[in-house]
Amino acid sequence: MSLARGEAAAAGVDVLLVSPGSDLRYLTGYNAKALERLTCLVLPVEGEPHLVVPELERPAAQAAGVGALGLDIVSWRDSEDAYELVAKLLPGRVRRIAVDDRMWAEKVLAFRAVLPDTEQTLAGRILRKLRIRKSAAEVEALRQAAAAIDRVHARIAEWLRPGRTEREVGHDIADAILAEGHAHVDFVIVGSGPNSASPHHEVSDRVIERGDPVVVDIGGTTVAGYCSDETRTYVVGGEPPEEMRRYYEVLQRAQEAARNHVRPGVSAESVDRVARSIIADAGYGEAFIHRTGHGIGMESHEDPYIVAGNDEPLEPGMAFSVEPGIYLEGEHGARIEDIVVVTDQGVESLNQRPRELVVLDG
Repeated sequence: MSLARGEAAAAGVDVLLVSPGSDLRYLTGYNAKALERLTCLVLPVEGEPHLVVPELERPAAQAAGVGALGLDIVSWRDSEDAYELVAKLLPGRVRRIAVDDRMWAEKVLAFRAVLPDTEQTLAGRILRKLRIRKSAAEVEALRQAAAAIDRVHARIAEWLRPGRTEREVGHDIADAILAEGHAHVDFVIVGSGPNSASPHHEVSDRVIERGDPVVVDIGGTTVAGYCSDETRTYVVGGEPPEEMRRYYEVLQRAQEAARNHVRPGVSAESVDRVARSIIADAGYGEAFIHRTGHGIGMESHEDPYIVAGNDEPLEPGMAFSVEPGIYLEGEHGARIEDIVVVTDQGVESLNQRPRELVVLDG
């Protein structure tokens, strides 16, 4: 929390107000429930920090060990005004507060009502400076998450076969995500046949047919609180369409080149450019319809974003996906995704499953 205070002071902010979500978990270790009742970390640049919680949530906050951080837990009852309580806890005159980016609008507006002379800004740009570079312990947590999702992809042949629906396969994958070491499932995409050309398709009752391409994009959050995310493309019970064989070779080259390009000092957008140029040169530029990657950590999607226009230099400890895709609408598509971490010398790919087009017997 001392580092967060320092960043807040440098940004000209007097107090950080952080509600339940990944920022609160990052700063305190407390995975608080997001409720209509206010839970809020009150972190002034100067003065004592407080964790304001509904009285019925006080035992959970204590069990999370926040007291060991020197946090004073202040509980409130339903008959009290929690926002007035926070206002009274603020030290001296507060000119500028920063609220976390995921704070519900009703809470932001309630703080505005009790602090009408105080400027509000977002805490995300302050806290991102801490969260965007993972510590050695965080990188190890991401390695463990990646290994767990690798184990799920290694089992895909158990469930993915002709005659089953995407939803049935998705249920089996979700069970395996938990069985292989995650605390909960974040998402399961099983896009078969023409659905493989829809990047965020999720699942449907479509019956998987022999020879279907199937994009499987899955991820979860481990007990340690860090996320996994990995995509592989399969063909079930037959040979893939001939055009798919052609563009999959292009896709694999683009993904490998983008991963190999990652190192300290290159820009985030340059990684996107490497993948995109290979795909465009092969004639499939219009079929690559999303950014090349997104950061990952305590959230599946966080900074840095690997996209044109982001000229931020990569630094050791930054973790993100490299996931180019080619999608022929109404026909079929493919994506290859790995999580990588920038190292002092270059890059480490956390996912280790084969990246070739996998043809499954059916």
